[in-house]
Amino acid sequence: MTIRSVGICLKEDQPQAEGAVRQLVEWLGERSITVLGDAQCAGWAGLEPCSREALAQQADLIVALGGDGTLLSVARATGTRSVPILGVNLGRLGFLAEVSAEELLPALDKAFSGDLAVVSRMRLDVRVRRDNEEVGAFLALNDAVITNSQLSRMIDLDLYADAVRVTTYHADGLIIATPTGSTAYSLSAGGPLLAPDLEALVLTPICPHSLTQRPLVLPETAEVEVVPHVRGEGASLTVDGQTGLAELREGDRITVRRSDHPVEIVASPFLDRYEILHAKLRWGER
Repeated sequence: MTIRSVGICLKEDQPQAEGAVRQLVEWLGERSITVLGDAQCAGWAGLEPCSREALAQQADLIVALGGDGTLLSVARATGTRSVPILGVNLGRLGFLAEVSAEELLPALDKAFSGDLAVVSRMRLDVRVRRDNEEVGAFLALNDAVITNSQLSRMIDLDLYADAVRVTTYHADGLIIATPTGSTAYSLSAGGPLLAPDLEALVLTPICPHSLTQRPLVLPETAEVEVVPHVRGEGASLTVDGQTGLAELREGDRITVRRSDHPVEIVASPFLDRYEILHAKLRWGER
């Protein structure tokens, strides 16, 4: 991986990160690396502000400073372009942002020497059709979530896999997650943990009315279709917790399949995937 330019993206409202941004820009400048910065950090670095979408189209490597939410936002900005993202965790928990602030410069040293692993993370292609017209199209690194728009109200969701009816969920909602997203909302709802390099779809009902409706794992080749029964109460689609469609209607059909455009994530050179799970989930502690 040849790196001539690095984009820096920062989580909003992180004034305490100014020193780290300035240090990173100076470190990159000493190595004659072109630096691009989003609106959150460009001022501190003396750079011309750049939208994340524009930055993602130009940089050879993106450093996402913040947490999993920041990395998800950056991944969405990359669109279909393949560019490695190095997630740096500035918060308390982060499964995608594997590198700590103290590890950032040593990790970049390894990246510039070619001694850093980049792994492909599967994404979902999520589309909404209404009256034979496509009204929404999204890429999801973590998950697509369908819920009732009304608080404390259940929703009926017909589920099909490869055009074959599977079941009807009567629940608070349904999470369709990637293996990467299996550690996010799906895990909180009782879904299984999947190795991030596994290629599969995880379907996790949220508080189902029937205890026999359990999480379901399908092969990555499956095309899932969900038909919500809205009945005037309103339903919504949320993708990666950040975007989506606020008003689903009766008769809408949500199709989900594996995307042809994965996200490239720079793996931590200091911890393996299981050490990360031990650290984040505190396995083995009493």
